[in-house]
Amino acid sequence: MTDQTTRLYQAQQIKTIEQLAVPQYAVSEFELMESAGLAAFHLLQHCWPDARTLGVFCGKGNNGGDGYVVARLAKQAGWKVMVCQVGEGTGEPVAAEKARLACQAAGVEIKPFEHLWQQPFQADVIVDALLGIGIKGEVKGSYATVIAAINAAQKPVLSIDVPSGIDADTGRVCGVAVQANVTLTFMALKRGLYTGAAPQYCGDLHYDGLLPAIETLLDEVPASAVLLHLSALLQYLAPRKRDANKGNFGHVLIMGGNRGMVGAARMAGEAAARVGAGLVSLATWPEHAAYIAAARPELMCHGVTSPADCGALLARASVLVIGPGLGQDSWAQQLWTLGLSAAQLKILDADALNLLAKNPCKRDDWILTPHPGEAARLLNCSVADIQADRFKAAAELAERYGGVIVLKGAGTLVQSSARVGVCALGNPGMATGGMGDVLSGVLGGLVAQGLPLENAAQLGVVLHAEAGDKVAREQGERGMLALDLMRVLRMLVNEEGNSSPK
Repeated sequence: MTDQTTRLYQAQQIKTIEQLAVPQYAVSEFELMESAGLAAFHLLQHCWPDARTLGVFCGKGNNGGDGYVVARLAKQAGWKVMVCQVGEGTGEPVAAEKARLACQAAGVEIKPFEHLWQQPFQADVIVDALLGIGIKGEVKGSYATVIAAINAAQKPVLSIDVPSGIDADTGRVCGVAVQANVTLTFMALKRGLYTGAAPQYCGDLHYDGLLPAIETLLDEVPASAVLLHLSALLQYLAPRKRDANKGNFGHVLIMGGNRGMVGAARMAGEAAARVGAGLVSLATWPEHAAYIAAARPELMCHGVTSPADCGALLARASVLVIGPGLGQDSWAQQLWTLGLSAAQLKILDADALNLLAKNPCKRDDWILTPHPGEAARLLNCSVADIQADRFKAAAELAERYGGVIVLKGAGTLVQSSARVGVCALGNPGMATGGMGDVLSGVLGGLVAQGLPLENAAQLGVVLHAEAGDKVAREQGERGMLALDLMRVLRMLVNEEGNSSPK
């Protein structure tokens, strides 16, 4: 059984899980609400131990019911509590109504948005219990006004289940969303909270399954996606035998490094070597070969002027990385065409993807690594379209182009024909030139060592992101360079158990 913390679900699946819980575990919707509110209040106490005044914003749905439970518990614990009810219409689920009445019975005054929406900003902490996972379309009306006011209040915010205004399936901001410091999500992990804009709005994300046997319940609903973990993926790197030689670990050929872009090919080549490729060659612009060899003599650098110069290189290579610093001129197009006609497995990045967008084809022997701009060109749409639903975009890329898709960005997605994995690691310090070149080299180095494309893509993405996070922890995000990852990549692939037998 997959550990439940790795499984990601869509909003409709969460509702199915909740519906299954009621009869199977003899628990009512209100009891689940009570458990959610108690977990949220305990987290409030943990995160803000000195807080004694609380402002709670409750919507008309069950998310609002969770907020009423928090408000009641805080009142009973001696806190000063102010509750603001938001939302047009009179409809309210039975469990939420019961929670609201219990809150009022405990002495908490609940006033509508129109009368009290500013007062909770005097609180030490704000609880966002406005919308939850049930949001449809753009946030409008009083909800939009209140969310904007919460964000302007500059107070710590705990969002219950999902920051209001975030689409739990896609991570999209539905016009406006609460900027939370902490989010506590329930029952199962929502896939949209790990990609796109959502991580910025969630703050520190916490999880509570609410039921002791939640993992058994989750087994009944197939996950929509999987959260990728380095510790699990490192098992793909088998211990090396004592009598191994460099021929056992593959030969990567980097095709790129056009005029003015020599560094891209050099970084990709070193990254492939640092994660364990046995041999790395570069087919690059002739004037660059000597420079790269001087800077990194372990790389075998070959200046090529035409496809005719690449015959021997292709004959020796076991995997191709096409695109780092490639460009789109005649020289680049010739190398691109040659690479695509070769029999080896391939990783396409950067301008190789831009050339593919102009000459679309579908095949199963490659990993494509687009950032949102490249993905937009590949799908003939806008970057905004890609970011609005990254899961949909990754699936469309896989359907149109085949192979394995690595859709880069916050919450990188690894999409194969069968499943999608999400990487929650990485940081804004990695938003700098060369990081994508390093990733393509990492992927090439892993494929060279015999990993299947999907496994190599999953492990490579997480290795790359964790390396960036480790550099950030040690030296900070600002000023991080792509080459800073090399030392850490080597450390990570040599974690105990995957370097050599004892």
